[in-house]
Amino acid sequence: QVQLVESGGGLVQPGGSLRLSCAASGLTFSRYYMSWYRQAPGKERELVAGITSSGASTNYIESVKGRFTISRDNPKNTVYLQMNSLKPEDTAVYYCKAVLISEYWGRGTQVTVSS
Repeated sequence: QVQLVESGGGLVQPGGSLRLSCAASGLTFSRYYMSWYRQAPGKERELVAGITSSGASTNYIESVKGRFTISRDNPKNTVYLQMNSLKPEDTAVYYCKAVLISEYWGRGTQVTVSS
């Protein structure tokens, strides 16, 4: 059974940092394209960042470029999202997704940026 478990969310002040983790099990992690999505209240879920199976290539939405970094550790079956210079508009539930032929989602972790 495939499981993706996000962690690392919380409450942070504007300008602060958080590091999200997504631990995967039940799949051959190193073969999967991994991505982070977020969904703010009343808004559509949006892709934040993605990383290829080897980690050689990444992509980001414009609003997080230069602030967020996606990375992965294949031996640990984990993908990360380092979030710096956080803004109130980054407040959302953050989800990780694994895609190969099928796709799998985690249950999300709440990130709240507020003073």
